[in-house]
Amino acid sequence: MATFQIEGGHQLKGEIRPQGAKNEALQILCAVLMTDEKVYIDNIPNIRDVNKLIEILSNLGVKIQKLGQGSFSFKSDALYLDYLESEKFKEEGSSLRGSIMIVGALLGRFGKGYIPRPGGDKIGRRRLDTHFGGFIKLGAKFRYNKEERFYGVEAPNGLKGVDMLLEEASVTGTANILMAAVLAKGKTSIYNAACEPYIQQLCKMLNSMGAKIKGIGSNLLHIEGVEKLSGCKHTVLPDMIEIGSWIGLAAMTKSELTIKDVSWKDLGIIPETFRKLGITVEKVGDDIHIPEHKSGYEVTSFIDGSIMNISDAPWPGFTPDLLSIILVVATQARGSVLIHQKMFESRLFFVDKLIDMGAKIILCDPHRATVIGHDFESQLKATTMSSPDIRAGISLLIAALSAKGVSTIHNIEQIDRGYEDIDGRLRAIGAKITRFD
Repeated sequence: MATFQIEGGHQLKGEIRPQGAKNEALQILCAVLMTDEKVYIDNIPNIRDVNKLIEILSNLGVKIQKLGQGSFSFKSDALYLDYLESEKFKEEGSSLRGSIMIVGALLGRFGKGYIPRPGGDKIGRRRLDTHFGGFIKLGAKFRYNKEERFYGVEAPNGLKGVDMLLEEASVTGTANILMAAVLAKGKTSIYNAACEPYIQQLCKMLNSMGAKIKGIGSNLLHIEGVEKLSGCKHTVLPDMIEIGSWIGLAAMTKSELTIKDVSWKDLGIIPETFRKLGITVEKVGDDIHIPEHKSGYEVTSFIDGSIMNISDAPWPGFTPDLLSIILVVATQARGSVLIHQKMFESRLFFVDKLIDMGAKIILCDPHRATVIGHDFESQLKATTMSSPDIRAGISLLIAALSAKGVSTIHNIEQIDRGYEDIDGRLRAIGAKITRFD
């Protein structure tokens, strides 16, 4: 188990470039299984979850070449489908939730797909009903081995297009069903589809491979099935969650930072949500500039004067992955804010660690927390803690960088799952952080 030691209370300064989007990369990598031709992908982040999926693809028989930093080619022309039912795959796939999306790709192309019950962050229940319900509507038969916690879908007679309404706008569920439907016979419509930029990117990539998808960017997708897909070239977007993390870091440490090439058009309401906390987020070309907040930042209130409430929602609402960052940033704001995490019931449980650091937080229930900001009059104090998941981990790291004294964070493998060379990039802008294995 690796550990970070952080000497907090230092201002940072400089430029930082966001990595490729983790959530997009996991979808895009699964899509390489849908053709026997070469697929070239740029801007793949070098993080644990993505590297684990690349390893699974290699074990499945995908020919992988690293062409440069973040650039790879993939060719899925001779796959070992028996690997999907092996003990090795059950072990490897169960530790990575993103591996669920190989099912849709393989089901569309080969008529079958298998997956162990996936792991991932411990942030509450994350059902797979949307995924498998969509496969069943397309004509697949579902089986579940309860003893081995192993899922399977098979369609020996192929998939047939159908109109479907998803019970929830699941991002990975939409991606999975979309990949299966692209190679189904006939036309499919998916209503209440997720429309995050990651899904838009997947649709654009599939269309460049020969798919026929319309309605990109909306919650109603129309897919006309095709018989075969070809190779393509694709570039992964910058990671909007990491961009939000850097905004929060700059505010909490009163630092001046420039975040380079953020793809503003794909950030949605993220910049505006940070502005609600009083943070200055400046657009400079395609960069974000966060000036030094010498006098702190003040939470705005609603028009009627009631307390600010920031909650998550499916795109184009505010992403749940950034609520942990918002909560930490609010601890030093001037004013109070109610954080409402609607989608996952265990994501706010890390606040006890912030309370130990001196933050004023009332955990109302598993979904809501009220934060009373310190206005930097009382600095957070250093402590020893452990990272429970990716987003809570980076939030605790931001808190430690702003705190007085030396903090220790254990289980930083959770942070490494989603953030590339996080300690190296922080040191480059002046952070005092050391990694111990």
